[in-house]
Amino acid sequence: MHSPEKQLEIIKRGTIEIIQERELLQKLEKSSKENKPLKIKAGFDPTAPDIHIGHTVLIEKLRQFQELGHEVIFLIGDFTGMIGDPTGKSETRKPLTKEDVLKNAETYKEQVFKILDPEKTKVTFNSAWLESLTAIELIKLQAKQTVARMLEREDFKQRFHSQTPIGIHEFIYPLLQGYDSVALHADVELGGTDQRFNLLMGRELQKEYAQEPQAIVILPLLEGLDGVKKMSKSLGNYIGISEQPKDIYGKTLSISDELMIRYFELLSHINVDELNTLKAGLQSGTIHPKKAKEDLAMELVERYWGKEAGIHAREEFDKVFKDKGLPDDIPVFDLAWDEEKIWLPKIMKSCGIAASTGEAMRLIKQGAVTVNNEKVDSPDTKFVKGNYLIKAGKRKFVKINPL
Repeated sequence: MHSPEKQLEIIKRGTIEIIQERELLQKLEKSSKENKPLKIKAGFDPTAPDIHIGHTVLIEKLRQFQELGHEVIFLIGDFTGMIGDPTGKSETRKPLTKEDVLKNAETYKEQVFKILDPEKTKVTFNSAWLESLTAIELIKLQAKQTVARMLEREDFKQRFHSQTPIGIHEFIYPLLQGYDSVALHADVELGGTDQRFNLLMGRELQKEYAQEPQAIVILPLLEGLDGVKKMSKSLGNYIGISEQPKDIYGKTLSISDELMIRYFELLSHINVDELNTLKAGLQSGTIHPKKAKEDLAMELVERYWGKEAGIHAREEFDKVFKDKGLPDDIPVFDLAWDEEKIWLPKIMKSCGIAASTGEAMRLIKQGAVTVNNEKVDSPDTKFVKGNYLIKAGKRKFVKINPL
């Protein structure tokens, strides 16, 4: 068992802010003295269950707490998910149905247990206590905060000044998230920088309910593959944990040397001493950045797909990019040829090598698309019925079989 000071050192790795660090150390000391684990809470509104590695920054921190012997509470906001978190939104979010939320929650659980130990993780739903709140209890909860306090939130403030509607239910959201901490008697809550207001609300409400306020661990929002914008599926700069091993491996190798260090710090399971050795080796030149990226890529693939998949992904990458060969498992798509000539972006969207015709056009304009090993320069290109091998970007291949 690590000392409280060593635990704090491990917890601090990769964090933006701890509120309050002194309080967290005191909680760790009390936990160690009484041999009683802390309750570590993280809430997830299951609105987008397709997890990418940006989402795992918080989950990896939960894993660290878990390995330090503390109780991890993976809170699925099935009740608050039906309201919709207004954080960062310029307009009122459309609420999800109960069925949507529960379906997404099941998908969430399947994915997070690739990181967390299911035997040591308490999964709970906030409907267990929020659905039973009476009208008078809800009014009393709302009475504990003011409209002025809510308008301190930057997104609410901007919408108020621009006269964009704010639903009253959106003010209730942070109160309900804060009340989750009261219901769970949370010792620590984790969240991203965009959740700071909601996390602090938990501390404030615990004081109102005569509880010891939770410590807050705030984590960064991971930059995507471009190294600039937050990782997002809509921006196409993400690595999905359910993507194929070869895609996880190849995308990881595509990141910059600077971003690689950040990914190691936030995502890798190497310990603090190993991380410091890596940083020193990269700075002195004794460790080559490409070798470090290969190690990181292998670690991520093994985590989500297993060791054999990692080895195969590395061999496949070397074959395609070092030996200029083709992957062994190129998917074949049977395309119904219902026109004399079909527009290439339409073909690419149909077979799934591009998410949309817009993305296909962008890839073609970037010179990132080849058909039968010939680069295509114009997004207006059409093809007659036939067999084609299409490559998009560095890693995506598909064989077209016409019907």
